[in-house]
Amino acid sequence: MTVATVNPATGETLKTFDALGPEEIETRLSRASSAFAEYRTTGFEHRAGLVRRAADLLEADTDEIARTMTTEMGKPVTAARAEAAKCVKALRWYAEHAPQLLADEHPDPADVRDSGGAAAHVRYRPLGPVLAVMPWNFPLWQVIRFAAPALMAGNVALLKHASNVPQTALYLEDLFLRAGFPSGCFQTLLIGSGAVEAVLRDRRVAAATLTGSEPAGRAVASVAGDEIKKTVLELGGSDPFIVLPSADVAAAAATAVTARTQNNGQSCIAAKRFIVHTEVYDDFVARFTRAMEALKVGDPMEEDTDIGPLALRSGLEDLEELVRDATAKGATALCGGRRPPGREHGWFYEPTVLVDVTPDMRIHHEEAFGPVATLYRVADLDDAITLANDTSFGLSSNAWTANRYEQERLATDLQAGAVFFNGMTASHPALPFGGVKRSGYGRELAGHGIREFCNVTTVWHGEPPA
Repeated sequence: MTVATVNPATGETLKTFDALGPEEIETRLSRASSAFAEYRTTGFEHRAGLVRRAADLLEADTDEIARTMTTEMGKPVTAARAEAAKCVKALRWYAEHAPQLLADEHPDPADVRDSGGAAAHVRYRPLGPVLAVMPWNFPLWQVIRFAAPALMAGNVALLKHASNVPQTALYLEDLFLRAGFPSGCFQTLLIGSGAVEAVLRDRRVAAATLTGSEPAGRAVASVAGDEIKKTVLELGGSDPFIVLPSADVAAAAATAVTARTQNNGQSCIAAKRFIVHTEVYDDFVARFTRAMEALKVGDPMEEDTDIGPLALRSGLEDLEELVRDATAKGATALCGGRRPPGREHGWFYEPTVLVDVTPDMRIHHEEAFGPVATLYRVADLDDAITLANDTSFGLSSNAWTANRYEQERLATDLQAGAVFFNGMTASHPALPFGGVKRSGYGRELAGHGIREFCNVTTVWHGEPPA
């Protein structure tokens, strides 16, 4: 099989690569195992030097890799540069903070004596080669947010990237080699999804992390469970964006546009369902719709483009079907709802606002992966919480209110891995990231993320003989 770079702005196939065969996969697995045996013994100072070097190189490469990402998956080039800058920040953050995050922990001496011991501590040790199955929507960031903590913890990485971003995947392997990491510490596997199971079942692979769809998550979790291997899953999301009467409606509406359309609307943590109190509903809808209509859809390489093409033809067709289903069942598109005229050769879709959405519509329950927003009117806080939780997903949530009681209720009752007040959900190296329900399990980033792929080891010493 082959993997290819297909420009979603034109539909043109630009470059193809042969997938790895069984012998080449075996060579890389063997190399990863050998690399781990040595790399795990290195100290934090040495690892931090390598990670900082990778950050410096990535910073210097920003314009080049941004254009590669835009060519492969269609995000506006300005957003691609911002993604590269975010990766540089994460690399440097983990280089600085990993020693403290993984420092030995010492229980209360009284508790140690009560256990019959003279001393004890907890040590974090790396697990080994970790398989990362990563998506195309943030082709650099999704990988770096795994790789930075994993490498600082002493693990080594095997990257199975999405098949439509092969050049970005190969760049990442080259980046870490140029930074001075030993051969085998970070390797890209150009393989199809059908080859993932054999890699995950290999005894040399210690664990796996996946960001992607529910079906992909189920497949990896099933194999890993059968092999009794640790996994972290970050799957889909249908995040609510709640606006209550005490909110700054103008600020909420302006932020809502970015929250819905960043990355051409292709983000798991994008706000997708806008749940607005009846007192401010009309004002919010008017502001939000005007701003969505004003967005420029066009060539993602142009600096003033707001919305580029969707990454995949299949993604465009899925989004169109969700909107058709909703409008056929009574929803109204206040703007958008179609491919933009004159863009027949790329996979573009207009920013769309849907109202009168009901539970019998697919879009009420399914994730819309593109610049389509659904709006709901609610009578009070209880209705807002009930509607926000009426989804199989639980990745993150946004809420706009100045009322402390409402904030406490929402932080307590929203079924999500995060609650962002008076702002939009974003990931940051210092904050744990992940979801509940069908959005997955485990956490990335912060101390929680770096410890996911560590052997949390109790070291206990008994009383020496008299």
